Amino acid sequence: MIKKPALIPVKSCYEILHFFNKIHTVSPAAADFLLANTKYITVRKGKYLRSPIDQEDVVYFIVKGLIRGFIKDEGKEITTWINEENNIVGSIRNMGLDEETDEYLQALEDCVVIEISRRSLDHLYDKFYEANIIGRKILEIYYRDAEERAYLCRLPTAEKRYRRFASTRSVLVGRVSLKYLASYLGMKEETLCRVRAKYQRPEKR
Repeated sequence: MIKKPALIPVKSCYEILHFFNKIHTVSPAAADFLLANTKYITVRKGKYLRSPIDQEDVVYFIVKGLIRGFIKDEGKEITTWINEENNIVGSIRNMGLDEETDEYLQALEDCVVIEISRRSLDHLYDKFYEANIIGRKILEIYYRDAEERAYLCRLPTAEKRYRRFASTRSVLVGRVSLKYLASYLGMKEETLCRVRAKYQRPEKR
């Protein structure tokens, strides 16, 4: 049975407000609503934030740690994305659809996240115009990230996929375990070890 993450008893979640304010100024009324309808959650490494059995539709802002999304295909885990601090994550495969998702969200490190329900997000969109601007900007980020993942998985060789990842997500190269990175890049773990060793080896002059 998957255990629910633990709540941290704090008064407010200013990190997510700061994140939104960097995109567009948040009005005092919207800020009050946001801070009243978010909560901190701690998640231990290896634990799940979400699985297909969960009914509540929420998204998370990563304050600290590393999270991956994955699906299962015939018992095999396929990592679909990996994100670090200052990213908003959630199950977007069924976004806007009244149906269950087949996606899991798992902490790859001890994490602190801020949770907000989609119902609260919808209220922000309905009542505060700036929330729609912020939402559009975040959607643009999602789209660019999805386009990069689509490009990455179409590169024909394992070496090209790793080199692309190392150049565009260098901050994650040393943080993600080989098992999950290999799954994300669509290669066997031993292939990743070989490619990474070649990539790190200095070229002969």
